Amino acid sequence: MRFVPRLQAPRITIIFTRLRHYFRNMNCSELLPPASVRGMRELQRSEFQKRVQVPRLRVPESQVQLVIPLVKKFLLKMEHLHPVRAVDKSREILLHPMPIQGWESLPTEDLQKQQVTQEHFCFAELELNYENWSVNEILKSVLPEEEEGMTSYSRIGHIVHLNLRDHLLPFKQIIGEVLRDKLPNCRTVVNKASTIDNTYRNFQLELICGEPDYQVETKENGIPFEFDFSKVYWNPRLSTEHERIVKLLQPGDVLYDVFAGVGPFSVPAAKKRCHVLANDLNPVSFHWLQHNAKRNKCLSNIKMFNKDGRQFILEELRDDLLQRLLSTDTSKYAIHISMNLPAMAVEFLDAYRGLYTDKELADLNNAAVFPTVHVYSFAKGENTRALVRELVEQNLASTLDEKLLQGISFVRNVAPNKDMYRVSFKLTRNLLTTPKEAEASNTRKRVAGDKNVQTEVAEAKVKCV
Repeated sequence: MRFVPRLQAPRITIIFTRLRHYFRNMNCSELLPPASVRGMRELQRSEFQKRVQVPRLRVPESQVQLVIPLVKKFLLKMEHLHPVRAVDKSREILLHPMPIQGWESLPTEDLQKQQVTQEHFCFAELELNYENWSVNEILKSVLPEEEEGMTSYSRIGHIVHLNLRDHLLPFKQIIGEVLRDKLPNCRTVVNKASTIDNTYRNFQLELICGEPDYQVETKENGIPFEFDFSKVYWNPRLSTEHERIVKLLQPGDVLYDVFAGVGPFSVPAAKKRCHVLANDLNPVSFHWLQHNAKRNKCLSNIKMFNKDGRQFILEELRDDLLQRLLSTDTSKYAIHISMNLPAMAVEFLDAYRGLYTDKELADLNNAAVFPTVHVYSFAKGENTRALVRELVEQNLASTLDEKLLQGISFVRNVAPNKDMYRVSFKLTRNLLTTPKEAEASNTRKRVAGDKNVQTEVAEAKVKCV
């Protein structure tokens, strides 16, 4: 039998295009809020009233289900505006004035097959008001055109948290009122009043509008949390990072959370049946940490402490880790240490140096697996990755070679040229038994001898203003 090769059919790529609203209202002059609202500082909702001419189709009620698919991408979509409205015994379909300049702009052949003709088409007046524009549309029309607008905000339960730049402060009242009006379940709008420079690292807040009610309930990655936002630190932009660390953990693993806050690392880990030691210096954070652990029914897996981070490392972490290293097979589970206080966490790294004596670890199993540290830090400059590595090495008094360094991960951009990173590295027996002073001089020599590292760090420091 002769073998005849099979001819391959040509590959056909099918691209599915989802029908949606392609036309931005803010690109259409007819649908912009009145020009007179530009620069408004006290919200006057009546000033947003406007009458515009918009195209529309009026069809019998029996035909509307056949006509809508033909004009779906041309529908006029605005806040609190139904594009299909009942008028007598017919239905009126409102169309977007930017793509529809006349009857010819519509798929006329398909419409005529459904007995819809030019007689069914017209332009008529529509009244728009404050309710018909979104938050972004209102604020873009009010705030100074030549300045950067309000680009983002955070939602924490019923609270909206802003970090307004100086040029927007004169408009803070109207910004707050628009947000409270437009965002579902928003009752309180606050602005970050100053940098975080107090002992407990919580935001200093200014109430812009709404109720001075700062006790919130929120969910992060499906887990409920409750706390007083005015007295603890909580940043919803870190939810993805919290999830990344928790996903590294398996049931039975150990987590030491040095700066636990209200529990965004510790509580999910404990719910995952990890063994957790969680600590925070702020007594209010400690209270809500306990509350959230109880609320999520994971108290049996978590021990909580209200201590300075260094004291926690030198006492609770030291004792628990030593017991594990000497009495259990640490190769059967992973040990992680989270240090999420990016403004100063690196300054606590020297606490691991000389944490134990050689005598204390004399009976250590050679197969013992030491913890992985996840320390968070800010770095300002152009080459922030090099700078953050140098900050960790400097405070740890050790270079992070291939055996130690587990990764340097970008977390988020905090401000122009200011980034937040997570540096993950392994602790070793040598680090844990050798005091910082004994290694500091050797580390400086090694770093100085590496021209690439030296140049990289120097460049980053020049940019760090």
